[in-house]
Amino acid sequence: MSDASDQILARLMGLHPKVIDLSLDRMEHLLAALDHPERKIPPVIHIAGTNGKGSTQAMIRAGLEAAGQRVHAYTSPHLARFHERIRLAGSLIPEADLAAILDECEAANDGAPITFFEVTTAAAFLAFSRVEADYTLLEVGLGGRLDATNVIETPALTIITPVSIDHQQFLGETLPEIAGEKAGILKRRVPVIVGPQQEPALEVIEARAQKLGAPIAAHGQHWQVWEERGRLIFQDETGLLDLPLPNLPGPHQVLNAGAALAALRQLGFDESACEAAVTRARWPARMQRLRQGPLPEAAPEAEIWLDGGHNPAAGEMLAQTLARLPQRPTYLICGMLNTKDVTGYLKPLAAHAAGLFAVSIPGEANTLPAETTAAAAEAVGMSAAPSASVGMALATIVARDPQARVLICGSLYLAGRVLQENG
Repeated sequence: MSDASDQILARLMGLHPKVIDLSLDRMEHLLAALDHPERKIPPVIHIAGTNGKGSTQAMIRAGLEAAGQRVHAYTSPHLARFHERIRLAGSLIPEADLAAILDECEAANDGAPITFFEVTTAAAFLAFSRVEADYTLLEVGLGGRLDATNVIETPALTIITPVSIDHQQFLGETLPEIAGEKAGILKRRVPVIVGPQQEPALEVIEARAQKLGAPIAAHGQHWQVWEERGRLIFQDETGLLDLPLPNLPGPHQVLNAGAALAALRQLGFDESACEAAVTRARWPARMQRLRQGPLPEAAPEAEIWLDGGHNPAAGEMLAQTLARLPQRPTYLICGMLNTKDVTGYLKPLAAHAAGLFAVSIPGEANTLPAETTAAAAEAVGMSAAPSASVGMALATIVARDPQARVLICGSLYLAGRVLQENG
């Protein structure tokens, strides 16, 4: 039986003909009808960027909570259940609370056209305004300037993680155009932490910060982070931190940790909060090892990983991560959306894969057909074949090599489906 919230969410899906329609007008109208809950939430840390937003948010949350702070967090999309998007003072929103606030937002909206993301973001603000906390971590849904989260007038801090080419149909074709959309979250005189950027993106972000008088702490200028002898070294104008490597796997997580540490230092937190940020963060479907459930049980000798990255920059990061794992034959089970650069994503992975099995993402209207993904993999030099499902692909792989490493990848939607089916 579905929850009450599922039934309301299904109705909210039908309030706008488009899934994405970037604008703040509908959002501002609904928030006014709700008596502006966004003005009554705890101090906001607002995070935009193409890659690393979720991991950076998870690390900041781990650091703040270790320092005894109560933290709200908003993220998207969800993997298994919508409730994952809204975390109230450390815990996922309870079903009864979620159904009640969705009900309230639906009534206040009164049938007006509004996108699903807009109305559910308003619901998150309503929930945050009614539960005491010290901070609100707010992850941008898409872009920044016209994103539904960008109604916060004076956040405590803004963060821009690495910007790369993605969602061109909404944000522009070039890196400077996309960076301009992300930099739309900067606010007058509010400090901004800037993660590693390509020069054309950094120039746009710096120009925006200067125009708004926003103090900037940019990677490579005001802070550095690197790995040395199996440790994470972070340095800023306050001094040096020598910490364990992040518990989230992959060399790119060192850079995400750097942005999280720069944020915690900007907010005045000490080394123990910084250490907790890198050692206690939890973020599913980001190079997550699956150890329990039907999939690992079906392949007890195999090593099964799950990752939801889906653009060329994510493919690059995954390739670096695979290169550092102990050697064993690695097979990919890949499903992607038809809005993504499948060739750009797969190209860096070709050198690390013994083969690829392509799947269509179940229940997803915008899935790339498995045959198309397989053809793209072959075009970049992989041995590839379509498969009817993740389970069937895994069975084929372990019949060939019971001790294979298997990486299920290509989409957060596929990752969510795998987590649901794997319990």
